[in-house]
Amino acid sequence: MDIRVFDDPQSLGRHAATEAVAAIADAVAARGVARVIAATGASQFHFLQQLIHTPGVPWEDVELFHLDEYIGLPETHPASFRRYLQERLIGPAGITRVHLLDGEGDPELVCQTAGRAIAAAPIDVAFVGIGENGHLAFNDPPADFDTREPYLVVTLDEACRRQQVGEGWFDSIEAVPTRAISMSVNQILSSRRILCIVPDRRKAQAVRGAAAGPVSPLVPASILQTHADTVLFLDRESSSLLGRA
Repeated sequence: MDIRVFDDPQSLGRHAATEAVAAIADAVAARGVARVIAATGASQFHFLQQLIHTPGVPWEDVELFHLDEYIGLPETHPASFRRYLQERLIGPAGITRVHLLDGEGDPELVCQTAGRAIAAAPIDVAFVGIGENGHLAFNDPPADFDTREPYLVVTLDEACRRQQVGEGWFDSIEAVPTRAISMSVNQILSSRRILCIVPDRRKAQAVRGAAAGPVSPLVPASILQTHADTVLFLDRESSSLLGRA
């Protein structure tokens, strides 16, 4: 795992966006298309803002895949990840080839449909984050490290749901859905390149577990240690516990 630490979320986002643009350009040059996974959440704000304002990105050659979505949440809800991607990436960038997860559809059918699309060819680059509980996508601890299904239905733990309230997406934990559709751990790991963007002190404990602890389903993001080409982008706050016992 390549760990890079920057002064603040803004510089982290800027450098991660530069790396992302290069990965997209390399894939388009090599194969004519860049198949990309994009995460959502507050941790991705600066990165996505920098990414969409970088000139020269061949967005017309990007095929975008959705990482996770709440079950039962309408796209009009402020916490909908479909809405998030439309407003912060797909619309501004002008991406036309997208595979969004319909949280209001039949969950098993949505998993099957999205799974067939993503399995058609390798993913070139995945943009992901790490949750306060160490989750990767919505794979909360203990995560399923064994399934080979591209997408699965998961139950969200209390720590994950409290994070959503803390970030302001919901007014109360009772309002946070208890189930979601998530890309599986092994599907994420099958990406050629993974850029993991994690600012903020509230992620410091999870970062330490993911980057310096043992690989364990109890810290789902620790599995990234096993990937051959993962870059972990941190700021001073999120990296503050690295190196401590």
